[in-house]
Amino acid sequence: MEKLPKNIPNLHPKFFWDFRFDSIDWEGAYKMVIARIVERGGQDQVDEIVRFYGREKVIKAVREEISFLPNYAIEDALKFFPELKKEDMYCYLNRKDKPYHWI
Repeated sequence: MEKLPKNIPNLHPKFFWDFRFDSIDWEGAYKMVIARIVERGGQDQVDEIVRFYGREKVIKAVREEISFLPNYAIEDALKFFPELKKEDMYCYLNRKDKPYHWI
């Protein structure tokens, strides 16, 4: 009997260079996956996480659950998801007045 492939998003392993790609718990690690793709992916990758997780879950994670995104990723999130407002994003409110290192 042929083993069925796991249900995983169609994303390149390069986005997850610091993880064992075949061991990622895609459901349990959804916040990390969404943050990583918003920060480092393009429209195609964002479309794939929306397909995989559903638009509602992705927007809720970006708005309420992800605690940090760099400024450029916050701006990208606003382009990817026009219904978001920066002032409603936890990652923006969480660090609005705090300097941070982007090394």
